[in-house]
Amino acid sequence: MGLKKEIAQRPWLLALGAFVLVAMWMLSGISRQREFGSEYAQPVFAPGSDSEIMRVQVQFQHAEPITRQINVYGQTAPARTVEINAETEGRIEAVDVRRGVRVTEGEVILRLDLRDRQARLAQARASVREHRTAFQAQTKLQQEGYVSETEIAGTIAKLETAKTELVRAKLDLEHMVIRAPFNGALQERLVEVGDFVRAGDEVATFVDNTTIIVTGSVAEQEVDGIAIGDKATAKLITGQTVAGHIRYLAPVANQQTRTFAVELEIANSDGSLPAGVTAEMNLPGAQVLAHKISPSLLTLDLEGNLGIKIVNDNGLVEFHPVVITQSDTNGVWVTGLPESATVIVVGQGYVVPGQLVEAVYPTAETTVAAENLH
Repeated sequence: MGLKKEIAQRPWLLALGAFVLVAMWMLSGISRQREFGSEYAQPVFAPGSDSEIMRVQVQFQHAEPITRQINVYGQTAPARTVEINAETEGRIEAVDVRRGVRVTEGEVILRLDLRDRQARLAQARASVREHRTAFQAQTKLQQEGYVSETEIAGTIAKLETAKTELVRAKLDLEHMVIRAPFNGALQERLVEVGDFVRAGDEVATFVDNTTIIVTGSVAEQEVDGIAIGDKATAKLITGQTVAGHIRYLAPVANQQTRTFAVELEIANSDGSLPAGVTAEMNLPGAQVLAHKISPSLLTLDLEGNLGIKIVNDNGLVEFHPVVITQSDTNGVWVTGLPESATVIVVGQGYVVPGQLVEAVYPTAETTVAAENLH
């Protein structure tokens, strides 16, 4: 009763006792871990050695030529975008195409009111006939000496002026109908029926989405090997994967970003590919010699460089910084190793560069030893 009374008066004694019990339990767990886990943590040394030469499992391999794959983020865009402007003045009389609708080259988009253009065209034709008839008559009279060269020259000048006016009248009449400049879609229409436009006023925006362009920027250290005309692929954010060819690579790098603009051209005749969305291009780069390894073999040196440990001809460990060129579900391709290399596949975590080791190739016996290293 005295102890209970003491604890009730001093509750911190209960907290202190609980802390001591938890600490003793944790220490006992660490002790058991050291006792039972030491056999798996200890490195394997060569039999009969002086405990300084460690045994590591290795794999000998040769580099293979592969084509580097360069991933570039960009976005899709129509192959062409143009602003359609009115080429004559008039009032919008009809709108034949809605926004977003695909049309073919030459199809009518807008119509302007004709006004007196038909009459002006008829007048221009009559003027041409009049001056042509006068020229023909004067040519006959000239042979008889009744018309001078000066009069003939004046008539020819009037005939040419009449022909020019006829051409203008025809063009003005043709410009009353605004047509699609190529196969594509009407992106925006800036006028409505009844609006009055003058020559040069913008009336619509038209895009060529029968071909989609994926644009992006390639870093200067990756541009080597990319060539115009090469086939490449792109994965759109919509999940679609498409193939095309490189149509443009900037000859000069951007001075601010030090990158080269690149464009991938993709056919889109059915209009199923959207423009203006994010896409990831996969471009073929230069061919390099690379080793295919398991990602688990990659390690870091003291300076944080990613690399691989190998055994040289003298049995010494070497660390080689590597660059991952590409990867797949079966491993990664890296550059930076010698063309032929003895790669440490088990035990790389227990050795340091410059250390003398015994290289062992995979056998039934070394498999058991390899398990102890993990």
